[in-house]
Amino acid sequence: MSQPSAALDRAAIALRIPHQGSMCLLAGVDEWDADTIRCHATSHRDAGNPLREAWGLPATSAIEYAAQAMAMHGALLAPSGQAPRAGYLASVRGVEIGVERLDTLAADLDIRAERITGNDNQILYAFTVAAAGRMLVSGRAAVILDAGVLAGDPNGSRS
Repeated sequence: MSQPSAALDRAAIALRIPHQGSMCLLAGVDEWDADTIRCHATSHRDAGNPLREAWGLPATSAIEYAAQAMAMHGALLAPSGQAPRAGYLASVRGVEIGVERLDTLAADLDIRAERITGNDNQILYAFTVAAAGRMLVSGRAAVILDAGVLAGDPNGSRS
């Protein structure tokens, strides 16, 4: 990352993304720039994690951690004084999963997202979720911005 930015804590994240309460999974933003973001999380160890199943937290939950990092990236890139545009995870591709569960990991999660390409309405990110240097989940995610506008709804209403 070029010229690392200031770190942000969970409270600063909650002010910028729609995920609130226990659904705000990220603990902090470590660094970011125009193309990349690196965050960390501890909520995978929380028994009250809203993504947790009776048997534990499935590794596929890492996709939501990455999606929240992407949402945070978009919020940080929004012009000053303007609310960030609503983004929707449209698809994930090339997902590789190296573990069954996340809740058994003692180390913090290291979540990284890199903007590969995009335009005003669509962005393609590559993402990785790791812990203690071990790759857990990786893949690519397509994000659609203001999906209501793309569908012909000039108000960008959500269904």
